[in-house]
Amino acid sequence: MQHIAILGSTGSIGQHTLEVVRRFPEKFRVLGLSANSNIALLSRQVKEFRPCFVAIADSRAAEDFVSKFGAKGIRLFAGQHAAGEMVKDSRLDKVVVATSGSAALAPLLSAIESGKDIALANKEALVMAGPIIMRRARRKKVKILPIDSEQSAIWQCLDKQPSFKLKKIYLTASGGPFRQMPKEGLKKVSLRQVLDHPRWKMGKKISVDSATMMNKGLELLEAMFLFNVPAEKIKILIHPQAIVHSMVEFVDGSVLAQLSRTDMRIPIQYALSYPERLSNPLPGIDFYKLKELDFQSPDFKKFPCLGLALRVAAQLGTAPCVLNAANEACVEEFLKGKLRFTAIPEIIEKVLGRHHNRKEPVLEDILSADTWAKAQARRIIARSN
Repeated sequence: MQHIAILGSTGSIGQHTLEVVRRFPEKFRVLGLSANSNIALLSRQVKEFRPCFVAIADSRAAEDFVSKFGAKGIRLFAGQHAAGEMVKDSRLDKVVVATSGSAALAPLLSAIESGKDIALANKEALVMAGPIIMRRARRKKVKILPIDSEQSAIWQCLDKQPSFKLKKIYLTASGGPFRQMPKEGLKKVSLRQVLDHPRWKMGKKISVDSATMMNKGLELLEAMFLFNVPAEKIKILIHPQAIVHSMVEFVDGSVLAQLSRTDMRIPIQYALSYPERLSNPLPGIDFYKLKELDFQSPDFKKFPCLGLALRVAAQLGTAPCVLNAANEACVEEFLKGKLRFTAIPEIIEKVLGRHHNRKEPVLEDILSADTWAKAQARRIIARSN
């Protein structure tokens, strides 16, 4: 029996994780749940899974949770550091980090320092502070088990092979909702079009990132840190069918690929059960109906966020953190209707142009760069409106 906590239990990945737990009550027990402010859904999850503790980042929402639903028999953590405090509990074996954005960094580091294995669905924390996170994980002998379908695919294909036997990683991307749209058409896209991903049902932030293809740029940086490989060994491939979730080529010319349906419950289940593989009732791939698997090179002119990600991959230091922070601020303003879709990479590039990169940053440098970049992006956006 594994005792787990789920950070971001009310989000898409968090809810999928609970579906997996529901299927294997003899394998997993939920001891902790965390959310930002969706206390209605959180209360239903608490009623079903009966955790020992709950973390709510929004202090007012935490007060409402107690007044509306009560917290008898539950230890409640509230406020900005709630999740980070919750994951320190000695009864926990594994922490599922399913929250999006830079807010996941602090509780992730807290879980690592507490010696908990990590099932990681958040890419932003690794982009911000990958070398710091991986060093601390090695020191504490903590396993970081990727949940993102692409990183899970790479992890499974590598299967503990040493990095010197790796020739290339092929990171696949569906191409998002605008794969076939001419570049000029991007100037007039609506929020509804941006959020309408052709293959995956995701949260709003990651849906915008998929539409700009920044998501794939962030995944490239994430893969660099997770698997300790340089950017030049990672190639992005557009794969519209989204069946091959990534591939690995070894020095002998052999290429291994991981294929599965587009369903996040598959990589979530493997991250929870590793190294065991549990049965799954989901239908598999029908190869008789699968007519083709297409692979194309990405259009860097149409999706400039990819080029920006490659630029910071060459620089490292605090540059990836600044890229991520500026993107977060831009996506937030876009979702509010205060920024054009095509202006997102323009603002990010301006912020990167103002940044003085620190090559060997400590955690304080990362946090400072994150705050600075978000403020810079919002200032540029405000002036342009």
